[in-house]
Amino acid sequence: MEKGKFVISLDFEIYWGVRDKRTLQDYGESLKKVHEIVPRMLKYFDQYGARATFATVGFLFAKTKKELLEFSPKKKPDYQDNNLSPYDDSFIKVKETYNDDPYHFAPNLINLILNHQNHELGTHTFSHFYCLEHGQSSEDFRNDLEAAIGISAKYGNQIKSIVFPRNQVNMSYLDICEELGVVSYRGTEKVWFNRADSEADTSLFKKIFRTLDCYLNISGYHTYSMNEVAKVFPYNIRSSRFLRPYNSKLGFLEFLKLNRIKRAMTHAAKKGEIFHLWWHPHNFGNNTEKNFKNLLNILKHYSYLKRVYDFDSCTMLEVAKDLDSHKDKSTMIK
Repeated sequence: MEKGKFVISLDFEIYWGVRDKRTLQDYGESLKKVHEIVPRMLKYFDQYGARATFATVGFLFAKTKKELLEFSPKKKPDYQDNNLSPYDDSFIKVKETYNDDPYHFAPNLINLILNHQNHELGTHTFSHFYCLEHGQSSEDFRNDLEAAIGISAKYGNQIKSIVFPRNQVNMSYLDICEELGVVSYRGTEKVWFNRADSEADTSLFKKIFRTLDCYLNISGYHTYSMNEVAKVFPYNIRSSRFLRPYNSKLGFLEFLKLNRIKRAMTHAAKKGEIFHLWWHPHNFGNNTEKNFKNLLNILKHYSYLKRVYDFDSCTMLEVAKDLDSHKDKSTMIK
């Protein structure tokens, strides 16, 4: 039987995931703490032998505003909702160098992740590109992904995995991903309320079910076999569970949330399947110690499953390479 795999991916975006032109004053300190949170996460990952894919917005690779502008595509998405574009008001806020602007640049953290060679540096697109919103096009997406690949290459890093912002997987864009060398992506769970949708199509009803499913097993474990992933390329290493940040109003339900995750991990370990957990580093910005306590709880459970069931921690790229190793050698991922 195939041994189970524990996959972690992080949507690394800091300010660039902010929508609706909210100001830095709204929660700037929480975002700034990412520069403390990521090194601490890396420390715990290494301590427990966990590997992670850091899906990083391309903007964060820049060291200066000049470099950011140089890599930005000439043709930019023309979203109907102007609040979604980072190229107007957000660019005005950007300062000249990363030393002065911890919200918009993170080359120091990117170098730190690369120096921890157990982990993968993937992409969250260049501009936090929304693939299902009105006004953008496949040409816009191609230009954006090319920019992300280009700025990542300056660090000697090849982009092989993508996490679509807001989980807006546009199936018609996967051919572009493949053409540009991307071999894996994170799809959504196979349940109606987590289906990839535009923001307008994400109803309150869906959000309520997502919240309930975080604490109660409404939709199942969402683990899956390697054989299932192998059927389509690029490989869909889909999400199993979002690690919701600690909510003080729902603190009395935290044990349910953690039990939900750990039971799914155990199920995957016993069945030889994949369990894929994801979150954003900035989710730990508020209630930081509570969130790290939860993460340590999960990592300790992984360590137990590793000992008992040989549960294996893998990056998205490592899963893809494992799948690819069963193919003809001439087609294997480089």
